[in-house]
Amino acid sequence: MTPRRLTETRIVLASHNAGKVRENAALLAPHGIAIVSAKELGLPEPAETEDSFLGNAAIKALAAARASGLVALADDSGFSVAALDGAPGVRTADWAETPAGRDYAMAMAKVEKLARHAPDRRAWFSCALVLAWPDGHTEGFLGEAHGAWVWPPRGANGFGYDPMFVPDGGSETFGDMTPEAKHAISHRAVAFRMLAAACLPPPRA
Repeated sequence: MTPRRLTETRIVLASHNAGKVRENAALLAPHGIAIVSAKELGLPEPAETEDSFLGNAAIKALAAARASGLVALADDSGFSVAALDGAPGVRTADWAETPAGRDYAMAMAKVEKLARHAPDRRAWFSCALVLAWPDGHTEGFLGEAHGAWVWPPRGANGFGYDPMFVPDGGSETFGDMTPEAKHAISHRAVAFRMLAAACLPPPRA
């Protein structure tokens, strides 16, 4: 089936995460597409009840599209560690939850505590991007970035678990990298390239 093409120039990003809003806005801008976040529109965050990144992204995208009447893009992403059988995975954000909000320094320390004695340091980020239309149609794409987890965390750029992940073939963590360098190779960039090829107008010259 031919993917549905996006014709709108303004869509909703179904996220309350400022880092995701910033990164997706930078990816969409060359295609002439602006975003307004679910947080800006006062949209609630639906419960993420699926056991896959694509499933949870679809929940968020469909909820935002139906509530706003606009096409919505949702991003569900996470960090997985081989020695932890892929955890935290789809529960990535949950590992950072505290009564005061999300604490990713605590979450990274939890990963290190649980995996420190395992010889296998492989880790990967996954990103599912789902476009949803108000009529219920969806298009979904999954990208991954593979590498290794490191300790202690390094770098003040990025967000989430970025400071403890070094991609294959590199020496800098995602937290060390400039936004431009990360955008070129990240899990989000991989998924976005697939989405752009299938659904978006070509970048503007």
